Amino acid sequence: MSIQRRKKHNRSNERRKLKREEALKELEVLEKNCQNLPLNLEYESFKELPLSLLTQQGLQQSNYIEMTKIQRKAIPLALRGRDVLGAAKTGSGKTLAFLIPVIESLYRKSWTQLDGLGALVIAPTRELAIQIFEVLRKIGRKHSLSAGLVIGGKNVDVEQERINRMNILICTPGRLLQHMDQTANFKCDNIQVLVLDEADRILDLGFEKTINAIIENLPKERQTLMFSATQTKSVKDLARLSLEDPEYVSIIEDSEHSTPISLSQHYLVCELPQKLDILFSFIKSHLQAKVLVFLSSCKQVRFVFETFCKLHPGAPLLHLHGKQKQTKRLEIFNKFSSMKHAYLFATDIAARGLDFPAVDWVVQVDAPENAETYIHRVGRTARYDASGHALLFLLTSEEQGMKAALDKKKVPIDKIKVKSSKTISIQKQLQSLCFKDPEIKYLGQKAFVSYIRSIYLQSDKSIFKVDELPIEEFAATLGLPGTPKIKFVKKAQSKNATRQKPKKVPGYSSSDEDEGNSVKILEMNSNTLPNLDVQEKKRKEANPKSKLDKMFNRKNMSVLTDHYKKLVDQEADNITSEEELITLKRANHELSDELKQPGRDPLSKRKLMKATSKKFIIKNAPRGKRLIFDDDGNPHQVYEFQDEKAFRSAGDIASQKKEFIEKEFEVMKKEDITDKIIARDKRQEKKIKKKVKLKEELEENMKSVVTLSTTLPMYKEFHEDELNKNAERDFEESSDEEYERLSNKRQAASLPDHTDLNGGEALINKKRKLLEIEEPKTLEDQEALALKLLNRL
Repeated sequence: MSIQRRKKHNRSNERRKLKREEALKELEVLEKNCQNLPLNLEYESFKELPLSLLTQQGLQQSNYIEMTKIQRKAIPLALRGRDVLGAAKTGSGKTLAFLIPVIESLYRKSWTQLDGLGALVIAPTRELAIQIFEVLRKIGRKHSLSAGLVIGGKNVDVEQERINRMNILICTPGRLLQHMDQTANFKCDNIQVLVLDEADRILDLGFEKTINAIIENLPKERQTLMFSATQTKSVKDLARLSLEDPEYVSIIEDSEHSTPISLSQHYLVCELPQKLDILFSFIKSHLQAKVLVFLSSCKQVRFVFETFCKLHPGAPLLHLHGKQKQTKRLEIFNKFSSMKHAYLFATDIAARGLDFPAVDWVVQVDAPENAETYIHRVGRTARYDASGHALLFLLTSEEQGMKAALDKKKVPIDKIKVKSSKTISIQKQLQSLCFKDPEIKYLGQKAFVSYIRSIYLQSDKSIFKVDELPIEEFAATLGLPGTPKIKFVKKAQSKNATRQKPKKVPGYSSSDEDEGNSVKILEMNSNTLPNLDVQEKKRKEANPKSKLDKMFNRKNMSVLTDHYKKLVDQEADNITSEEELITLKRANHELSDELKQPGRDPLSKRKLMKATSKKFIIKNAPRGKRLIFDDDGNPHQVYEFQDEKAFRSAGDIASQKKEFIEKEFEVMKKEDITDKIIARDKRQEKKIKKKVKLKEELEENMKSVVTLSTTLPMYKEFHEDELNKNAERDFEESSDEEYERLSNKRQAASLPDHTDLNGGEALINKKRKLLEIEEPKTLEDQEALALKLLNRL
């Protein structure tokens, strides 16, 4: 290496060392500034915070200059490495409040791809995770950190190849746990920061098992950031996440209301059958608006979307729910975000964290499950100090409970009335659609059942009262010809009735009623037992309530499983107390002598019907037995068992076995000879048929040479004589060897140059050759030609 090159190399090394030293000094200064950051000051812009130059450039290029209230309080605490519980109104900038500390924490520690996964951001929905990832790409574009998005609906194999090279991972709980279980070498042992966005939704019962499994794989020494519009303070949840002295930051408690001031909120009271009419009328009167419509279930979203598309209200319609594929959901999300005027029918999948720009209205057709869900729903509008409107549909039975819950959460909401003159009824149109299109009818039935189930499963029974719903009228407004069966509601009603009302049985009398004792002793004469059982059965047959009662009244009893057959034996214990003071026996039935079984209890009515059925009789009828008759004409079974004494008296076992084998061997010999004779006869018959067929073919082939009969009389007579002699000789012989000898001799004498006689091809070739010879003119020529033919034959 020359001297000049060495000098250049040394200079470059010195420059690298200087850069490294400057970077280390910058990181040390940045770390000191973060640790000594005063928390009592109010910061206005991001420039006032001790952030890296790369982060500052990313914020400026993304037009993030001034901080929001939640960012002013949460970011300084997070930069100092403290655990933060943040609660802020929707649209207040919570995403930047945890993404900036995540990036700065890894940057100050000089994190690289070799260090593995350093930060984990968990979101409850795929759409929210995608939105967080896009914000991270904007503000972290200058950094060399790698970030990945892991959500359901994408190819797992592609994610498994890249996930180990990621420094920051944004994911949903289910897919993250899947990679923890299935992806090789995927470890979370070195995580520095854990972020839970919409933490109250992640920590609820829906994700409880998944989050517990994820937390078990994470290190306890880490920084945890939790943000939501309605933050949890549960000691159980905080202990589960191993938080150390978390700082609770909230801008909701400081304000008068938990929703933005620029949001106008109203609710209306209507009956359940009027909901779709009011919604359709709202769309017709607000065509130039961007509206988000919330429904309680996926089936309802699809039914309303499909029917309203056929009714053509005059505005673009979209729908979003969890049953759609990921590509479809992302397409609808982007489409609605880019449109100026549209209606999006969605479930609560779109209620949390999603930032739809310029939403004018949030219409909640179905009431939210609680006040927290209401706050998240209306947070899709009036974001970042913009104005918005919210409208809530409440039933008469839901008004009081929901209003109290919203007041408790500091939600200002006013009541409005709907003008009946401006309401458009679409019931007849829906009936027509259900009549013409079976798919619409099916969707209507599913939407009906799913709505009733959603009300039935709600935990707050002070708001949601399934017993007070006009079910039949609601089914009619959906266009359904009849009310679908709802088994879970009937079952709940029957359970409540049995718990609230004691059974009144004729013949019973209760004592100690005046004293109010909880245990009631039943008194009944023994003579009334059969009558009581019969009355109880008649009542069940007339009005079957439970599924079991209906099953016992079926006529096709053969379809019952063994499990239900066992249940029948335990029947007739309907009227017994918890202490089993009295046990009722089944009433006796008068059966025919054929059906009476000695030593067993009399058959029940169901067993009696089954025993007398034609199918049961045929199935259990005795099978026929094969008999043989001896020389005297006495019938015997084919195989009969001997007594042990008679068997031993005939000799020892070995001799009897040997004698039996010899007898059977002699029988087999005789049968073998018979079989051989039958097989030989069949072979002879087959050969004779073959001979006859061969003769017929030869005769047919000889007819083709008939044109030479006038010119070749000697050949004709000779050929016929040979054929007759050979045929007579063949049919006289009977043995196989003689037949083979004669057939070979005949073939050698007649056709020495040809062994294949199929179809008479040899004779046809001869015919062709004979026809090619010139016709003889004299007698000498004829004799010469005859000699040539005889030599060939």
